[in-house]
Amino acid sequence: MNREKDEHFLINRYIELANMAYDRNIHTCTDFLNMNEIDTFNSIKGKLPPVNIEFAGGNNYAERKIIIFAPLEAYYEFKVPIVVLKIAPANPQYADVLTHRDFLGAILNLGIVRSKIGDIFIKNNIAYVYCLEDIAKFISDNLTKIKHTIVKTDITDYKDISITPDFKEIMGTIANVRLDSLIATAFGSSRNSIIPLIESGKVFINSKMTTNNGALIKDGDIISVRGKGRFIFDGVIKTTKKGRNLIKIRLYS
Repeated sequence: MNREKDEHFLINRYIELANMAYDRNIHTCTDFLNMNEIDTFNSIKGKLPPVNIEFAGGNNYAERKIIIFAPLEAYYEFKVPIVVLKIAPANPQYADVLTHRDFLGAILNLGIVRSKIGDIFIKNNIAYVYCLEDIAKFISDNLTKIKHTIVKTDITDYKDISITPDFKEIMGTIANVRLDSLIATAFGSSRNSIIPLIESGKVFINSKMTTNNGALIKDGDIISVRGKGRFIFDGVIKTTKKGRNLIKIRLYS
């Protein structure tokens, strides 16, 4: 019941923001949304008034995104309210090895709600945290330590930073290019163990939930599996002599 109430509240919020953009001729936007919340939006967007809709995560590889509702004829320039927090150890040689969970946990411990924070990319023990602009200075001023490591935080325009995730390239052969086979190949699992994940709504193709085990996948599609990770399907490399498909996948590290 709580889940239904949360979804009902979320749908009402989407409608409220879209109506505000339409009625007042202004831009409005959500906080960062996860894939379930984006999927909920996609299910009702046809019921919204005529406004322009844009998804923004600050990074082409971002999974968490905000939705911007814009009037059809805007009379001012709108700045996407996303910045990047660069969080780095003050003394790298004495720093703990910090994980995604460490960085996110330290931020949430400041009393920040998860919806204010987008994707987090980690490179060489430095985190690049996409967040809403209105909360960035508070985090920068108050986040001084993660585990035993003293950190410093700088705020940067997301357009000034280009972060690419690390990928693990995986090759494999499958009989048919279908969702369950691709997921099994990506995570080294059996198809039978993957089917319950799909049927229970834990799999998303380009942020859209699917419960179809045999869904056909196109080159460049991003498949996310809650609890396991996500990957990009790079397509079929060739067909083997036995008629199987040699495929390439890039798994997010």
